[in-house]
Amino acid sequence: QVSLVESGGGWVQPGGSLTLSCEASGILLDYYQIGWFRQGPGKEREGVACIDPSEHRLYVTDDVAGRFSIFKDRVKNLVYLQMNFLKPEDTGEYVCGVMPRASVYPETMCTYSATIHSRMEFWGRGTLVTVSS
Repeated sequence: QVSLVESGGGWVQPGGSLTLSCEASGILLDYYQIGWFRQGPGKEREGVACIDPSEHRLYVTDDVAGRFSIFKDRVKNLVYLQMNFLKPEDTGEYVCGVMPRASVYPETMCTYSATIHSRMEFWGRGTLVTVSS
């Protein structure tokens, strides 16, 4: 049985940091392209950071560039989202999702178009991040 379980969310003041993790069971992340997505209050789901299976290519969206980073722990079969200098507009449900290996480049995956959505294979349930003073 395949599962993706996110953790690490919570409340943080503006300027603070959080590290989210996505633990995979039933699949090896080495065979999947992985993305972090978020959905803020009243907003649609959007891509945040995406990484290819080999970690040779990764992408973070303009909104979080310079503040967020994505990386993997291959031994633990985990993917992380390090979030620094958090802003209130970063508030939302953060979800990890995967698609089959090398389907598209990470920057395309992070556009989260309808096509990308249809190609996503597994999703986690999400973890809530709240940034407020």
